[in-house]
Amino acid sequence: VISRFLNAGQSCIAAKRFIVDSVVYDEFIDKMLIEIKKLKSGDPMDESTSIGPLAKIEFVDEISELVDNSVTQGARLLYGGKRDGSYYSPTLLVDVKENMDVFKKETFGPVMCISKCEGEDHAIDLANNSVYGLSASLWTSDKDKALKLSQKINSGAVFINDMSKSDPRLPFGGINKSGYGRELSELGLKEFLNIKTVVLK
Repeated sequence: VISRFLNAGQSCIAAKRFIVDSVVYDEFIDKMLIEIKKLKSGDPMDESTSIGPLAKIEFVDEISELVDNSVTQGARLLYGGKRDGSYYSPTLLVDVKENMDVFKKETFGPVMCISKCEGEDHAIDLANNSVYGLSASLWTSDKDKALKLSQKINSGAVFINDMSKSDPRLPFGGINKSGYGRELSELGLKEFLNIKTVVLK
């Protein structure tokens, strides 16, 4: 829930698509719904507030259109989906398919989208079905399997049993439409250097 709704979902590394195995799909949704209902929209200066306003009113228009289009395309709206000025309520969409707007586009707002997969190969196919590729988060109790699967995910980073985050010790950057090159860490510093080649025979 934090990985999706931190900063009202307005973060490049906020979790955008949740791909959940059918074995735990219904249980996962039930638990997410309980937690999402606890989130409170309101004044960001109030410590009890979980969800503040979006940065621009245009962002509310965009996220509202994404949700409405996806519901028209067959997603189930379990909670939220309401706008109020610069605010958009915490929202849960389930049964999200690959053809839907919220699956294909970036959701910079407080909207959690959950898709069902049938096994790890299907999960990887869904994860890689994106024009983006900044970061991924993979959750499993089988760490050996997680390391194997992390090699199959097309993204600049994979966090295992942890949410995606930026850390100055680690190179940060994506692939595809999520950019190129890296910032942070020693690799990031070298992106800002002009390397001179000197050849002496």
